[in-house]
Amino acid sequence: MADPASLLAEQGFAVYVLHYFDRTGTTEIDGLQTIFRHFPVWMKTLWDAVSFVAHQPQVDPERIGLLGFSLGAYLALSASAIDSRIKAVVEFFGGMPKEMKFFTRRLCPVLILHGEQDKTVPVEEAYHLQQMLEKKHIAYEIQIYPGAGHGFSGETWRDAGLRTLAFLQKHLASGNRVKTEA
Repeated sequence: MADPASLLAEQGFAVYVLHYFDRTGTTEIDGLQTIFRHFPVWMKTLWDAVSFVAHQPQVDPERIGLLGFSLGAYLALSASAIDSRIKAVVEFFGGMPKEMKFFTRRLCPVLILHGEQDKTVPVEEAYHLQQMLEKKHIAYEIQIYPGAGHGFSGETWRDAGLRTLAFLQKHLASGNRVKTEA
C-alpha cells in the first residue's frame, strides 16, 4: 500500500491508511468464518474512518475516494454502496460481496484492477462487478492483467498506480483541489 499512497500524496491527495483489523484484533484471515464474523465491524470501522477524514481541514468532504486491496476492496465497494460520501473507488484484486445486492443503495465510479491468474480472488469477481456496474450505468474502468495473480509487482504495479492516479484525478478533481481517503 505504500507505493500507491506515496504516489497519491505526491500528487496532492490527502491519504489515510485504515487498519481495520485493529478493531477486531485480527492478525490473519483463517477462513471465510473470520470474514463473515468481522465484516460488519470492519464496515463500521470504515464508516468511522470516512467520518473522521471528512472533518480534516485538508480534506474536501465532497471528494472522498477509497482504495481497497483484496478484502479491503470488498469493504470499500460495500461501503460505497451505502455511503454517499464516497465518490470513487479503486479496487485492487477484490470484488463486491454478493450479499450487498440487498443493501446497495447507490454506486460510484469504480476502477477495477485484477490479475487474470488470481487464485485467491478469482478474476470472475472483477467481471461480476463489471456486469453490475454496466447494468446500473455506473462509470467504471477495468484492467485485467494477463499472467498476474493476487497482488501486483514490477510493471503491473506501476501501471496500476498510474491508472489509479488518473482515475482519481478524473473523478475527484476540482481545479487543483483533490483529496482522497485510502
